[in-house]
Amino acid sequence: MGNLVAIVGRPNVGKSTFFNRLIQRREAIVDAVSGVTRDRHYGKSDWNGKEFSLIDTGGYVIGSDDIFEAEIDKQVELAIDEADAIIFMVDVESGVTGMDEVVAKLLRKVEKPVFLAVNKVDNNKRAEDAVEFYSLGLGEYYNIASINGSGTGELLDALVKVLPDDVEEEVDELPRFAVVGRPNAGKSSFINALIGEDRYIVTDIAGTTRDSIDTKYNRFGFEFNLVDTAGIRRKSKVKEDLEFYSVMRSIRAIEHADVCLLLLDATRGFDGQVQNIFWLAERNRKGVVILVNKWDLVEKNNKTAKEFENHIRKEIAPFTDVPIVFISVLNKQRIFKAIETAVEVYKNRSKRIKTRVLNDTLLPIIDKNPPPAYKGKYVKIKFITQLPTPQPQFAFFCNLPQYVRDPYKRFLENKLREQFDFHGIPVTVYMRKK
Repeated sequence: MGNLVAIVGRPNVGKSTFFNRLIQRREAIVDAVSGVTRDRHYGKSDWNGKEFSLIDTGGYVIGSDDIFEAEIDKQVELAIDEADAIIFMVDVESGVTGMDEVVAKLLRKVEKPVFLAVNKVDNNKRAEDAVEFYSLGLGEYYNIASINGSGTGELLDALVKVLPDDVEEEVDELPRFAVVGRPNAGKSSFINALIGEDRYIVTDIAGTTRDSIDTKYNRFGFEFNLVDTAGIRRKSKVKEDLEFYSVMRSIRAIEHADVCLLLLDATRGFDGQVQNIFWLAERNRKGVVILVNKWDLVEKNNKTAKEFENHIRKEIAPFTDVPIVFISVLNKQRIFKAIETAVEVYKNRSKRIKTRVLNDTLLPIIDKNPPPAYKGKYVKIKFITQLPTPQPQFAFFCNLPQYVRDPYKRFLENKLREQFDFHGIPVTVYMRKK
């Protein structure tokens, strides 16, 4: 299962540069998703074949240094609670500061692996200066320069050694549906309404996702695990609205799920934080169903729902083929519709299209609308196959894969959606050399 690594430290020590370095190398290869990655504070990386998720905690604190003083304790405590390993970054130029000492004091009590990274060490003089960081009482440190990457190899070698190996858990073949969204959107009430007083629950299993609870749910012939991130014990120190907290929770839940039920409060709209969670699910290639809760509280005229829906689709473009269900947990309106929709999306995600059917269906369409010529070169697509991945990914074999542009890949993706119904599922199209 996913390992989570948090980068902590005061502002301007170079956390973001380091973070971008680590994820870009990988995103360039794996996540060449067209369009922008909306939030730059979360990414996936791998080193020596071990994959981990990376969180740049600094990205969540906006404001002056004094606001930061108060926030950093919260951030570090969250990282301590949630992450499997922590990289604590300091800056050799400014030496040990009071704030570094505050962070070090918190980290010295931790049972988890902590890596002290001294940044901006790009000559021998600075390497000598770095010795003063021994005073933080965290033992060995790693000299790095995130701007050019020197030293990051040694740090990552050490980091991946301590990350637990992906232990295959007892494979539970049941689909996993995670209920995600920002605090107070109604996630707990949604789950309670589903499970309700009707004792349809088969078993409660302590969740794999840290302390989330999986409920085996069986009703109307659907059987699945419901991953509840809502009922997690709240840490008293954490303010409900701390964005970082809900994002960390969501990452854990999303990585372990097949389909994400993204619950939002209609009165607050499809705001930035909800969008971040949506893009996390999309980037992890999970099925998505958007549930608009508290719809009963919205002033309606005859076309409100349609307008609201169009607004959401505009925000989530280009991945707009996503079901949106308007529900009211309070009045138990359409909550089973929500589950039925999630089951359909799950089936779409695990769909396998036979190679012959793919080619018979799509090649004639491609013949009629071939990729536009690029620099006078014509691309010929000869063969299509679905890759053996848990989610739909397709390889289109052609003579000049490098000349196929994003708009045409989107055209192919849309044709796949039209012909084979991948409603609610990110579809990846790769161009490969024949």
